[in-house]
Amino acid sequence: MSFLIRVQLPDSPGTLGAVATALGTIGADILSVDVVERTGGVAIDDLVCELPSGRLPDALITAAESIPGVEVDAVRPYAGVLDTHRELELVEEIAAQPASGLETLVEGVPRIIRAGWSIVVTHTEDGIVRLASSSASPEVPITDLPWLPLERATVLDGEDSWVPETWQELGTELAATPLGKPGRALLVGRPGGPMFRAAEVARLAHFAGIVAVVLDG
Repeated sequence: MSFLIRVQLPDSPGTLGAVATALGTIGADILSVDVVERTGGVAIDDLVCELPSGRLPDALITAAESIPGVEVDAVRPYAGVLDTHRELELVEEIAAQPASGLETLVEGVPRIIRAGWSIVVTHTEDGIVRLASSSASPEVPITDLPWLPLERATVLDGEDSWVPETWQELGTELAATPLGKPGRALLVGRPGGPMFRAAEVARLAHFAGIVAVVLDG
């Protein structure tokens, strides 16, 4: 089974290699690595690791944190490998069939930024409307989005009063970005975390800006 493990580690030569070696000692096979963020001498990396049958994911945490200065932010099951350079392909898919562009967008975004689900929402006179939802998005109704209209991409408080109770119970991390106009937004969720980093939110905003031009052009 494959797992996505997010680690904080000193941004110094050899540290990632030491983590890889430690993971190898428990039989973990590293399938892919992505640098999420580098700031203040600390790197945030996502690793997709395959564990042999019988091994618990806790072993990944123990192995990684055996390296001085390394902390594990989160571990969760993950299908496939990191697909961090698929933005252009997704934009091309949307441009080829703009009539179904929102549906293509919400299915593709979770793979790009490693979220569990994504939805496009807007505010109308009749209330909150879902314009598109990924297949894995929760079906619970959203009755209020006090942060709409949204001027810029942001991390949202997953325990705020508007957040459905089931999302809160799962410890869902949330981020949102305007999609071409303040009243329309792309909302993404990560049940169980990890939290969205500033670099990820910036990436989401940049991508949404490109998609909005394609959809509204």
